[in-house]
Amino acid sequence: MEPLAITDAAGAAYVTVASGAGVIFTGDNLTRLLSGLGTSVTVAGLALVVGIPLGIVLGALRILHNPVLRAVLRLYLEFFRIVPTLVILFLSYYILPRELGVQVDGVTVAVVAFGLWVAAEISDIVRGALISVSDHQVDAGKALGMNGLQILWYVRIPQSVNLMVPATINLAARVIMTTSLLLLISVIDVITVGQQIMEANRMTHPDAAFWVYGFIFFLYFIICWPLAMIAKVLEKRAKERNNG
Repeated sequence: MEPLAITDAAGAAYVTVASGAGVIFTGDNLTRLLSGLGTSVTVAGLALVVGIPLGIVLGALRILHNPVLRAVLRLYLEFFRIVPTLVILFLSYYILPRELGVQVDGVTVAVVAFGLWVAAEISDIVRGALISVSDHQVDAGKALGMNGLQILWYVRIPQSVNLMVPATINLAARVIMTTSLLLLISVIDVITVGQQIMEANRMTHPDAAFWVYGFIFFLYFIICWPLAMIAKVLEKRAKERNNG
């Protein structure tokens, strides 16, 4: 969209706004941005599908009275907390495939890397929720003749699931936001598409970066903000339920 030849100050301001914002709707740019957002959300969704079940299992294992197992799982958690996600993506995409002599596409690498990160975070969420169950409820299960697995399934999990859900939803929002790193491993996500649009219009629309990044911010906001609000409401209800 070429700016009109308007010389007055108000008209010039209008031209700048119209031309910069119009880049988003020029050609198939909007469709490409939404497709890139779809890629980001898909990667985040698959990572959650992989990571949540694995994290639940690891979290349940962390409450066992096995010091070696608990130490190994604690080390696994701290690794993903200490090492930046960017470094993990680089290791998984550029270094490990070369050392192992295999070719893996960026989406698969991202799903696996994010999935392992999600599993680590979920394991801590699950562990914290499970140990929050009061001892007298566990003792009541033992008095009824339940074994450890039955106590976990019938006592600990039902009592703690209301604490797990809000934290899991917050984690889902974090994963979606962290997908902004996907451009660094050649995945065509919404950030990558935005940069391509800005580069293509750099000479004709120098203010396009403001509008494109602003639109990308809006896209992330309309996805993550509802998740944050849902998590907040569920967390409030969980506290009210626990406090009677």
